[in-house]
Amino acid sequence: MPGTNLANALVSHSFHPDIPKDQRIFEPLIGSWSLVVRWFDEAGNLTRKEAGEWHFAPVLEGRGVQDVWIVPPRGKRGSDDYEYGTSIRFYDATIGGWRSTWIGPIRGAVVTFIARKTGDRIVLETTPDMPIARRWVFCDITESDFRWINEEQGDRGWRVVQTFEARRVQQAWGSDQPKR
Repeated sequence: MPGTNLANALVSHSFHPDIPKDQRIFEPLIGSWSLVVRWFDEAGNLTRKEAGEWHFAPVLEGRGVQDVWIVPPRGKRGSDDYEYGTSIRFYDATIGGWRSTWIGPIRGAVVTFIARKTGDRIVLETTPDMPIARRWVFCDITESDFRWINEEQGDRGWRVVQTFEARRVQQAWGSDQPKR
């Protein structure tokens, strides 16, 4: 099957021992999730609602975490109005955080962030070189669900652009994941 060697070389079974346990902030997200995705206009009105899927795995010998985000789910896409993107993150001890890059090829987007744990949340903030300040927050994380909030800095402060409600559909470290 095409891509099998790439997938086996990319995906890891666990985090690398060099990443301190207290810095494995994305570990609770490892696995597959079904989504309800909502988009909001500048006045805070709901403009679109879609189902989606999101998959997270440790990669690069467990030194990073990659995800794939797909809206609507692969089995339900029928038009050109869809999104498909990936983030790759790695822990950088020199900054005490995770460097993260999101790539959205359909819209030609590349956005860089620094992620850190803040209380019980994972907060990603765009790097200073990004033209629009964004903040992505993972919150209310449990074994079975979490919320994600996409905020954008504007003239009137932070505004919610998009939210996800995620529900787990595959447990972390599933038997179908290759071992490192």
